[in-house]
Amino acid sequence: MTDPRIRTATPDDLDTVLAFWKTAAEGASISDDRDGVERLVARDPEALILAERAGELVGTVIAGFDGWRCHLYRLAVHPAHRRQGIGGALLTAAEERFVRLGGRRGDAMVLTRNETGQRAWRAAGYSPEEQWRRWVKPLTDS
Repeated sequence: MTDPRIRTATPDDLDTVLAFWKTAAEGASISDDRDGVERLVARDPEALILAERAGELVGTVIAGFDGWRCHLYRLAVHPAHRRQGIGGALLTAAEERFVRLGGRRGDAMVLTRNETGQRAWRAAGYSPEEQWRRWVKPLTDS
C-alpha cells in the first residue's frame, strides 16, 4: 500500500469533495454545499486538505485557523480505505499547518453518536473535554 498523496483542495475539487462526504463523512452539515465549500477555499485556500491514492480521493480534513484557535472539521476517510494511516496523515498535515501559523491546540467537533470517529480521534491523541458544550444558532432559514 502506498502512502497517500496529501494536498490542498482547489476549486476544481469541490464537487468531488461534496460527493465524497456523502459516502465517507458522518452526518451532514448546513455548510455541505457548493457555496459553503467555495467560500471556505476562497477565504483560506490551505484549509481543505485532501488525501489521494492513485488519483482517487480517499480522505479529507478541514484545518481552519482563525488567528487564535485551530479547528478541525470533516475528517473523513472512505470506508474501503480506513485503518490504513490516511486519517493520521491528514491530521499530521493539519497539525503541521497549525504550528506554521502559530496555533497551540487543535480542537475537533465529533458527533456523540459517531463511535468510529471518536475511536479515530482518541487514537490520534485527542480527548474530549466534557466540561464544554457547543452552542449554536442558525443564521439563515435554510
